[in-house]
Amino acid sequence: MNDDSTDPLDEQLTKARRGERAALTLLVRTHQRSVYSLALRMLGTRDLAEDLTQEVFMQMNGNLSAIDSNRHLGFWLRQVTTNRAIDQLRRRARVPMTSLDEETQLFSAEEASDPLLQRHLQALLADLSPPARAVLLLRYQEDLDPPEIARTLDMPLNTVKSHLKRSLESMREKTMRMQPTRCEGSSYE
Repeated sequence: MNDDSTDPLDEQLTKARRGERAALTLLVRTHQRSVYSLALRMLGTRDLAEDLTQEVFMQMNGNLSAIDSNRHLGFWLRQVTTNRAIDQLRRRARVPMTSLDEETQLFSAEEASDPLLQRHLQALLADLSPPARAVLLLRYQEDLDPPEIARTLDMPLNTVKSHLKRSLESMREKTMRMQPTRCEGSSYE
């Protein structure tokens, strides 16, 4: 795809600005999965994530005139979702992570087939501060590079890098402490 070519959703954005409901619906459907997923990882419960997702899209509808392109819309949605989630987390001392009965995953089913690993990762993410959690999720779930994360969160690049390094070190250390040691003479095969 050339840099000169335009995104077909840019036309839908223009139509949505003019008040065409079908175009707005298409934009919401295109982005709702990533907004909800990011909200769920940040907040930990489906109800809170659904509420936040709805709030983000209502805010988007009111700000369509300020959004230049579908690419800008994706950036804007990540930024608003992350900032609103951080605000909610700061208002609450700690939001419990998703119950073990719910079937949520941090990564796609192909990447993570171990439910115990999923639960462990959710618990580790829950222990991080809201900004550190946002940085990790934007990096590894949304696949943004550190400069993009810095722009999205309006955070200095070195702060993003520090959050990444410290969070990963902390998660690694906690994971190492939790690994069982194998007793001599016992076999698990």
